[in-house]
Amino acid sequence: MSKHEPRRPHAFGSASEKVLRERRGDSQLAGPPPVLGEIGFVGLGHMGTAMAANLASMGRQVIAYVRRRDQIGRLEAVGLRPTTDIGDLLDCEVVISMLPDDDAVREIVFGRGDIDLDGLAAGMMPGAIHLSMSTISTAAASLLASAHARNGQGYVAAPVFGNPDAAKARQLFIVAAGVPADVERCQPIFDSVGQRTFVIGADPGDANLVKLLGNMMSATALEMLGEVVAVVRKRGLDPRPFIDIMTSTMFGGRAHKIYGDKIARQTYTPGFVLPLVLKDVRLALAEAEKAGVPMPSVGVVRDRLITGIARGYGELDWTALGLIAAEEAGLYAVPSVTSN
Repeated sequence: MSKHEPRRPHAFGSASEKVLRERRGDSQLAGPPPVLGEIGFVGLGHMGTAMAANLASMGRQVIAYVRRRDQIGRLEAVGLRPTTDIGDLLDCEVVISMLPDDDAVREIVFGRGDIDLDGLAAGMMPGAIHLSMSTISTAAASLLASAHARNGQGYVAAPVFGNPDAAKARQLFIVAAGVPADVERCQPIFDSVGQRTFVIGADPGDANLVKLLGNMMSATALEMLGEVVAVVRKRGLDPRPFIDIMTSTMFGGRAHKIYGDKIARQTYTPGFVLPLVLKDVRLALAEAEKAGVPMPSVGVVRDRLITGIARGYGELDWTALGLIAAEEAGLYAVPSVTSN
């Protein structure tokens, strides 16, 4: 390790020792102990900050790693303990990552010598858990899980469905997978940041596959919403009554209700920005190709996203698929980023 002393085997105390015994099969415990100590957090964007702040508001001690010192005041204001030294996270029982892509998570796990960045796999204590709540590929999840297992650590994948507003309101849906004892230890964390957790098995990659495919269902729904709203508007009608009829009858799901209203009102407040959506689309298409399954509708969304980014809409929410559809229909809508 570049800057920090080797982790001491007794640093976690009895909780981690019990989890290690349970993994070896010699524990007589009825179940694993929950995470009680400090929680590390990496990835303090809009989603990550809201989730970390919720943990802090529940009385948890959260150490938040950021690279820029100008972020410290913002994080202190929501009850976190910010640090620019990732070594401060290495004695935590759980370190949560909420990062944008595979490369960012790999860097945190394996470190980077050129910038003197320690990695979680080499630095975390045996028995500690890396709780990855990022949306990443199944291949990356498998790689990270194997690296942590070699070091006697746990790895739980728990990507979430929901936007920053849902994160603030603790209304996220969590899809979790990993060693059952590790998932159970993380359940109090899930309860603090979300409204429901779906545990789908022991392979972390399965959770990421579910998240990617779920995002594709939402993305294709947004594309279709944008197209039909463009038809309604081009016929000179107000699209809001149309959306109200559709979401009150055949299409009453959350995606249609939340995003249909935003597309009808032409509001594209940054939330899930287009480059991150495109990243997920590409990952999902790669998973489909690996499985030998064509996804032509997702291919359309990919091309729409590339078009939107090329037109300068990269900082807009994925509801901007409605803006792109309107422009393609000759409506030349003016993008609005307000929430009203």
